[in-house]
Amino acid sequence: MNMKLSEALMLRKEQRYKESNEILVALTEKYPENGTFQYQCAWSFDVMGKETEAVPYYEKAISLDLTATELAGAYIGLGSTYRTIGDYTKSYDLLKRATTIFPENQALKVFLAMTLHNLGRYSDGMQILLTLLADTSADTNIQNYKRAISFYADKLDETWS
Repeated sequence: MNMKLSEALMLRKEQRYKESNEILVALTEKYPENGTFQYQCAWSFDVMGKETEAVPYYEKAISLDLTATELAGAYIGLGSTYRTIGDYTKSYDLLKRATTIFPENQALKVFLAMTLHNLGRYSDGMQILLTLLADTSADTNIQNYKRAISFYADKLDETWS
């Protein structure tokens, strides 16, 4: 791993965000085609609450070579950032695409559900969350009702007489 990148990540871990960000911005300027540097720089803007500034770094990172873990993280970061700045349609489109690329990544589905909420698609978001809860929870009480939770996940607005 690049020594400057290691230093930046250590500074971020120590919550010295501004110093970490300065190193990462310098790395992206020196190595603009390095996807890892772009991704980490975007993340550094996110943790400082500068979501709008993170966007171009996430977008560039996704267009470059990233490991699968980094790519999934970049999709989550960018999708979440689009949502927090109010660009719900971009968030939805990106996260929906990402869930087809990484169907096993449950965090992507959670962020997609949040975006669906923002789009007023409450039932769709709840369906994702209920299905996710039924499929992944280790809680005994939830597992006892897994069949019912799964059954009702897409029938929240239905009633039976």
